[in-house]
Formats: sequence, C-alpha cells, structure tokens
Amino acid sequence: MDALFRGGTRMGRSRLISISVISPILLGFFLLMTASAAEPSPWLEIHSAHFTVITDAGDKKGREVALRFEQMRAVFATLLMKERLNEPVPLTILAFRNDKTYYQNAPLRQGQPIGVPGFFVPSDDHNFIVLNLFEEESWRAVSHDFAHLLLNYNYPPVQGWFDEGLAEYFSSIRLDNKQVEIGGDPELQSSFKEGLLQNQRDVRNARKSLTELLSGQVWLALPDLLTMKHDTSSYTEATRSTLFFAQSWMVVHYLIHEKKLPETGTYFDLVENQHVPIEEAIQKAYGVTASQFDQAVKDYFHSLKPLFVALDATKQSNSPQSNSPNNAPQVYQFPELVGPNDSVINTKTIPEADARALTAEMKIRIPERREAGLQELQALAASPDQASAKAMKDRGRKKDDKDQDENDKKIGTVSAVGNEIAHRALAWDHLQRGEFDAAAEELGNAAALNQRDMWIRYYLSVLKYRISQKSLTDIQGLPNMLQDLRAVLEWYPEFADAYDLTAIARREGGGPVAAMQAERAAIQLSPRNQQYVYHLAEIYVDDKKWEAARTLLERLKSSSDPKVAAEARERLGQIGNEQKYGVSAGSAPAKKLTTQTSPFDVLEQDAAKRAAAAQTTQSAAAGDKRPAKFLQGRLVGVDCSQSPAAVLTVTSGGTVLKLRTPDYKSLLLIGADTFSCDWNNRSVSVNYKAGGLSDGDLVSVEVR
Repeated sequence: MDALFRGGTRMGRSRLISISVISPILLGFFLLMTASAAEPSPWLEIHSAHFTVITDAGDKKGREVALRFEQMRAVFATLLMKERLNEPVPLTILAFRNDKTYYQNAPLRQGQPIGVPGFFVPSDDHNFIVLNLFEEESWRAVSHDFAHLLLNYNYPPVQGWFDEGLAEYFSSIRLDNKQVEIGGDPELQSSFKEGLLQNQRDVRNARKSLTELLSGQVWLALPDLLTMKHDTSSYTEATRSTLFFAQSWMVVHYLIHEKKLPETGTYFDLVENQHVPIEEAIQKAYGVTASQFDQAVKDYFHSLKPLFVALDATKQSNSPQSNSPNNAPQVYQFPELVGPNDSVINTKTIPEADARALTAEMKIRIPERREAGLQELQALAASPDQASAKAMKDRGRKKDDKDQDENDKKIGTVSAVGNEIAHRALAWDHLQRGEFDAAAEELGNAAALNQRDMWIRYYLSVLKYRISQKSLTDIQGLPNMLQDLRAVLEWYPEFADAYDLTAIARREGGGPVAAMQAERAAIQLSPRNQQYVYHLAEIYVDDKKWEAARTLLERLKSSSDPKVAAEARERLGQIGNEQKYGVSAGSAPAKKLTTQTSPFDVLEQDAAKRAAAAQTTQSAAAGDKRPAKFLQGRLVGVDCSQSPAAVLTVTSGGTVLKLRTPDYKSLLLIGADTFSCDWNNRSVSVNYKAGGLSDGDLVSVEVR
C-alpha cells in the first residue's frame, strides 16, 4: 500500500507526574483528567461560504482545504455556465493531519486501506469527503467524485458518456492562489510510485493513460459511445483506463473548448425527451453529421500538444520528481476565480468528542467500517461529556438572548449523558435498520443535550414517515412534523429531502397544491432523484392530473432504480381505474393495521403542547384573573378518590403544593399519553393558578 501509515503521530500526549502516594489506578485517572483539562482540543470547525471542514491539522491547512473546494466549485459552475450551484445534501469535509488517523478510517480494499489520500462517502442525508493532509494536494484525489456530486445536483439525468467525460476533464484540475490549470490527462501516472518503505517500484505497465488509449486504438463508433450504458449513480467505479472513459473525456473536452454545451443541452432534449435517433439528434443539435462530429473530435485531440509532451516526459524520465503528474503541463490556464481574499472563512475550536463523533458517523456509512464506528459512537454516547454538552447547549446562543433563556427555564433541563452528535448518529443507524423505538430513544437523548440541533428535528420527521410506511398508518403528529421541517429548511434552505418530506406531509394533510410546490422544489434542487419524481406523480394522481401523472410514470417505469421502476409500473396499472371511477388514491380510505402511538411524540410535541397550555390559560373564564405560575419539582402522590377530579401533591425546594384538576381526563399532559392515578416519585413541571400559599388549580402537567 502506497505510503501506508507513513509519518503517523500521536494526536495527544499526557503530562507525566510522579505522585507516589496515589494508587496506580487513581494516578492514571488523575493524569487523564489533568491532561484533558490542560490541553485544548486540537480540532477546528472551519466554515467557508459553501463548505464545513473539520480538521486537526491546524488553521492554515484547514483554511486551505476550504479555499480549494470553493475554487473547485467556482470552476465547475463556470464549466456548466451556471451562476449558482445547488447543494441539496449537507457536506462535511473531514481533514486528518496524518496517515495513521486517515488509514484507520479509510475504506478497505481486499482487507487493506485504500492507497489514495482522499475519498467520498455519499448518503441521502449527509455527504462526507475525507482527506489525508499529510499528502500534498490530497483534495485532488476526490475531484472526480466531487464533479459527479455537483453534476447530480445541477444537471438533468443524461447519458453516461457526458457524466464520465466531464468528471474526467474536471479531475485534471490544479489550483493555487493565482491561477487554474485544467485539461491535462487525469489518468497520466508516474512510472514510479513510492512504496511502504519509500522504495521505488516500477509501475510503468500498471495501466495506460487516456492519451495512450486514444493514440493507440481504433475509437468506438460515435453512436456506440453515446448509447453505451454506464451507471454513474453509485460513485463506485473500477479502473477508468478504458476506451469508454478516454473517448468520453475527449468528447467533453472538445464540447467545452468549442463552447458547444448549449447545443449539447439541445441534443439531450432530443434524445431523452423526444426520443429522436442519435444521428438525427446530432445533425439537428450540432448542424453536422455524426461522422463529421466524430472527425472533429479526433482532429481536436491530435491538436492538443501538451498531452503528448506530458506523456513523453513521463515515459522518458527516470526521476520520480520530474515525471510526476503534478509537474505535467496542462492544456489551459486562466486566472483563479476565487482567491484567498475573496472568500470569508471562519474558524472555531470544537470539542474533541464532537470531532470523534463526526468521524464515527462517517465511518458507520462505510460497510466494512460500520462495526468499529458503532463501537466508537456507543462509547461516546455512554460517557459523561460535560464540556461537549455545554458547547452544544451554548452553540448558536446570543449573549443577550433573554427570550431563549426564559424558554429554557420553562422547558426545564432533562438529564442526559454522552455526546449529542453520537446519539443522533446512532439514531440514524437505527433508522436505516427500521429500529424505530431505539431511534426515538437516541433522538430523545440528543435533544436533551442540545435542543437547537436541526438534525434532530429532521431525523424526527424521517422517523415519523418511516413508521407510517411500515405500519400502513397515517403520519402521527403531522402539524409538528411540518413545523420541524420548516425549521430545518430555515437552517439549510437547499435541503431537498426536507422539501420532499414536506410534500409528503402536505399531501397526507390534503393539500395537493402545496405538496406539488414542495416536491417541485425538491426536484429542482436534486433533478436526478427519481424517488422525488415518483412522489410528484402521486401528487398529480391525487389532484386528478391524469396525463401529467402518466407522463412521469411512463418515464419512470424504465428507471435505473429498481424500486422506483416497480412502483411506477404498479401505479400505471391502477391509474386507469382511478380515473374511470373518479376516485384517486389520495381520497380512498387508507389501509390501516393497528393504531400506534409514535414513540417519539413526547419529545417533539412539547412545544405545541406548551403553546396549547398558554392558549388554555389565556382563554380561561373571564372571571379568573389569576396569573399562571410555573413550578418544576417532584410529584409525590395523586389522590383520585373524587374521580374524575384529582389532587396532585408536588414538592419543590421544601414547598409542598396541593394542585387540583376537576377532570384529569381533560388535563393537558406533556410527556405522557394518559393520566395515571398511580403516579408517584416522578419529576414534573406544572403550570397552575395559585389558590393560596399551598394549593392551586392545574393548567398543565409535564411528566418526566
């Protein structure tokens, strides 16, 4: 493995203290606590306009990573001729300072960590890019995947040659603070690579570069290239040293240089939407025959002298430094679009436990690393972490945020231990496996540590939807789900999945027009997500827009996503009867199994119930002018001898109150579904109207 574990260093060192009178165990504990208190966290959270970088490599290197990704993003937007780019899934960049940490977290190939200094971990909810900053320009290792990422979010679904050609063209990019270089052969390799012990081994015949492939073989016929099936959805590809990649790269190279991307959009409309034959579409879009177009691309390739100069230099030189691909001449150079002074980058220290949790959250998304990631998360979730919890609680708080302080007092503090990020990452893992009760418990623990984390509200919405899907019941707590999703979209306005969930919730609530608006927003942000398109077709059916629904379903029945294709075919078989008899799926009685109480209702309906309690207080009888009071204490007993009336005995700080409700069945409860006369020794928060010094009338009870 190339440079495996080279230069690994310890991330933390304990200070040695000799105290002979303390037992070895206590001494070890004392040393650990002293080191933790004395040494600040080495981890930084760095924010640029579009990226978040988590790193232990220091402020300078972290800022450079953020800048390079801002620069790559700007170059890609220029290539696509777009003023702005969508990024509908949050992206976190983890940048490790040394080989050891990087390879402990990297994917495995045949039991060994991958040999490249960067990799991409995609997901529906949270994308990760991971870099080894011990290697120079490690960000270049993910440039191909980064291009795919941006393409998927900013270009309609098209033929594979375009995706791979553009990704290959983009992955040749080289950046500094002054200029951009692009257009070289991205697969051009040095004849030598550095081995484990820094020895040189000949890899001259390992694989051919794209320039060699195009120079030494007969090219694929253009119609064959343009119709070749190639799935680009998984981000996992074998060797790219094939004629398909080489020729796709050169076709896109030609289209970009000759400024023919607008005509290419016309071509895709003809073949994808109007189903025009390939050769006819080329003629209409580009104004030349397929053979003329093919010859133009070949002539263009042979005119690119820097490609052949770089290839010759690699073959002839015996010096690893001089034949490095980093020193190969590029085809095009132009001034940098984003310089160090053009991008605002902010840095702050984060607790080491948070960085470890984020790393483990990434790791559980890599199948062969999942078990190790879970163990790390479980340890972090179980360990008292007051520093991390305090940092989380203070995150986003303004110094003079008196309204938030008052709200926190009303809500009260729920005791919880561990790291909040670890809890929510475990919740995600449970969600993926349909373990809904466990997911709800972890989200509850996370919310107790940090009520402001929008990830929790997003995952609660996902949990509600998944439960309704599995149980074939309505979504429980629909109004609160919509409130949560609205807050999530205020936090991350481009979150396509939050728009999709909003559309699903609005559809169930009987608002097809509002649902349609939300689903179209999701599709606009992520135009290649075919599940979103299927959901839009369902909304069209609900709204009796039969032809629009049929058009989408006909397109989806041959989808590359087997699940979507099966759903589309089944829906097409139903739509005729629904149209004939005038009954849409949305108005038909829903098939339900057993009525279920969502395990997380207590957690995420608190705000709504408190609002209801306040409303009840305001709308009380006009003659009752007593102000409502709040008390947090312990419920020591309930007297239901005069049912349905009940008297609750609550103690707090030496004070004992007898609080009465005329009908406990109608008492507003928070944290419990039904009132119990057997409650005792429970932590409670109560709103009440005082009768005297030691009694009063209940307005609401929150049970913990």
